[in-house]
Amino acid sequence: MPQRSIRIQHSIRIRGARTNNLQHLDVDVPRAHIVVFVGVSGSGKSSLVFDTIAAEAGYQLNETYPPYIRNRLPKWGRPDVGHIDGLSPVVVVDQRRLGGNARSTVGTITDSWTLLRLLFSRLSTPHVGESTCFSFNDPAGMCPTCSGLGEVVAGAVDRFLDMDKSLSEGAVLLPGFAAGGYWYANFADIGVFRLDTPLRHWSRSELDALLYGTGAAGPQADRLPTGYEGVVERFERIYLRGSEDMSERKKETLTRFTRSQVCPECRGDRLNEASRTATVLGRTIGDMARLEVGELAELVAGVTEPSVAPVVSALTDRLRAMVTIGLGYLHLGRGTATLSGGESQRIKTLRHLGSSLTEMIYLFDEPTVGLHPHDVSAMTELLKQLRDKGNCVLVVEHDPAVMAIADQVIEVGPGAGEQGGRLVYQGTFEGLGRAGTATAAALARHRPVKDRPRTPRGHITVADATRNNLAHVTADIPTGVMTVLTGVAGSGKTSLAGELVDQHDAVVIDQKPVSTNRRSTPVTYTGIATLVRKLFARHNGVSASLFSPNSEGGCPDCKGLGVVRTDLAFLEDQETVCETCQGRRFTPEVLKHTVDGLSIADVDNLTISEAIDRLGDRAIVRALRHLDEVGLGYLRLGQPLTTLSGGECQRVKIAKELRDSVGPALYVLDEPTTGLHLQDVDTLLGLLDGLVDRGHTVVLIEHNLDVIRRADWMIDLGPGPGRYGGRILYQGPVAGITGTATAEALRGDGFDHIPRPDRPID
Repeated sequence: MPQRSIRIQHSIRIRGARTNNLQHLDVDVPRAHIVVFVGVSGSGKSSLVFDTIAAEAGYQLNETYPPYIRNRLPKWGRPDVGHIDGLSPVVVVDQRRLGGNARSTVGTITDSWTLLRLLFSRLSTPHVGESTCFSFNDPAGMCPTCSGLGEVVAGAVDRFLDMDKSLSEGAVLLPGFAAGGYWYANFADIGVFRLDTPLRHWSRSELDALLYGTGAAGPQADRLPTGYEGVVERFERIYLRGSEDMSERKKETLTRFTRSQVCPECRGDRLNEASRTATVLGRTIGDMARLEVGELAELVAGVTEPSVAPVVSALTDRLRAMVTIGLGYLHLGRGTATLSGGESQRIKTLRHLGSSLTEMIYLFDEPTVGLHPHDVSAMTELLKQLRDKGNCVLVVEHDPAVMAIADQVIEVGPGAGEQGGRLVYQGTFEGLGRAGTATAAALARHRPVKDRPRTPRGHITVADATRNNLAHVTADIPTGVMTVLTGVAGSGKTSLAGELVDQHDAVVIDQKPVSTNRRSTPVTYTGIATLVRKLFARHNGVSASLFSPNSEGGCPDCKGLGVVRTDLAFLEDQETVCETCQGRRFTPEVLKHTVDGLSIADVDNLTISEAIDRLGDRAIVRALRHLDEVGLGYLRLGQPLTTLSGGECQRVKIAKELRDSVGPALYVLDEPTTGLHLQDVDTLLGLLDGLVDRGHTVVLIEHNLDVIRRADWMIDLGPGPGRYGGRILYQGPVAGITGTATAEALRGDGFDHIPRPDRPID
């Protein structure tokens, strides 16, 4: 037989990449290596890794499925690129929170709960039955009262009444119960209640009669007519036991007048009585779900019954892997919707470690987000494990510790937006230090601890905090300065910040999306659309309405959308560029009118920085200036805000506060350096200093050592995660901290302590 020639592709070859701001970029990305992509924010790293490599691989894989299946898979648009080869299936491990519904927990998402259920179905005392009997998502196991949710929705009765008003003045605040309302006659026309007396002057029995009816009316019961329905009973019948198909108004009423509370039957265990009372090793499955993962791993390892040895082995391996990646402080009953982006990303990584697939392409988006410097080594070990199984691991990252373990570093730049999109370095981490790039310069810079911190104006106190793992913590937060909350992941930083927000009025600037509407852009967010239309009208002596795509100037064929949507029945709706306007949304007559050589259609393609320079209108510049100041000048005016990263969303919110803030306020920020290049951290610090200089108080949850060094005050929590944390180890000026994991990280001498790559480049 003739010998077959097998050609092994050793790299992903990319030629002429033009996605977003990429400038016809050519690069060969080695396979079976860890390759870290670096560059300033907006340089094009994500455009290359996610919008080009992942998009093309995802698109080609989807094309192998029949249309019916393809329509149910994640949608990938083809990137703007000349040629790509050497691809294989991709797995994207991003920072998006796991979310999920109320039934999704750490246990279910990691499959640990499935193994624990199996263990209980074999060994529990008394014996209950199959593993489905321990599933809160199956009728065989779920609590009948809460349907396996662990919580029930109940009326927040304290919000139903205004005690300073009488019934005739609208004391019952529920919709339809005010004077003249649909339900008002239910209690007003029965001759029992004093309609003109403020409720504050009613007796307890009168109030009970009004709210709960004959069962709680006491001496009023005899006066109530047969069938009288108290306000609470009527509300629960209408809103809590009615149709599940609710109007928006009904949903708003539920939000305002109800609260979730622990299920009175299962007390949060989610299971029916038989399942929640059965035990293994003297503990119920609910008890085990509340143990920290690390503690549960030790407990389960004590099960020695030979018949369940495979189950015990698989479960302990899964739990110990969670401990290894720094999630040992979680418990299996914790809802996935409460996990941070960094926690979500590590759980996603864990799910792939047990896979037998090889030669895959794994794409990570800043895997060290949410990790203390002390914990980063656990994540880098995971990346190495994936590589050593024969996979290609591509990482977008700003952390020098991750760059240091890379087999190769690729820098895209040199700047952001139009100034980026080019390959400026490819080689080893050691060689990067001599490359003269933005990243090289940032690595060489050492920011010292602030030696002259600001003097506080006073302080606010968080008293006796017990949220999650906080051990009756009391902390004094100085006002008029910048305070940073530090500590290893799970030490209690977020819990302390949550208590601060609950006990004091605060503006929270988090990383949640700015908008869920894909039509929302910097133009709509800043409100400059009308200003731009007026500018074009003024320069060209025509009506401003001519420059609205939704009005007389819009393309008649696509109605100003730029695309035409075709219904393909069971296939996905097809969007094609409008042939009449070529996607420019306006009629040719409108596009002839220009400002500084730009048509109205060209404005959406301007970056914020370019718009400030070229449009020249003072009102437009004023509206955009703050976005440029927070380092987002590279965003295009027409870019959907739904495409922004968590860090970019946070900076948009900072810009809004800089624009709108008036009197002194308390600002609480959750890891504002997420998504920031080392060079861009200085810009952020300048913004935060600006807030403090205006009289505001700034409190940060942060792991970035450069930010910590610039703070005026710090509160370090620990010493470990979960039950090993929740205590204040140090509070005071940054320069004074000693003897903690944070102190050790701060004392590090530059990046000399970071290990070099342990494998040569082929």
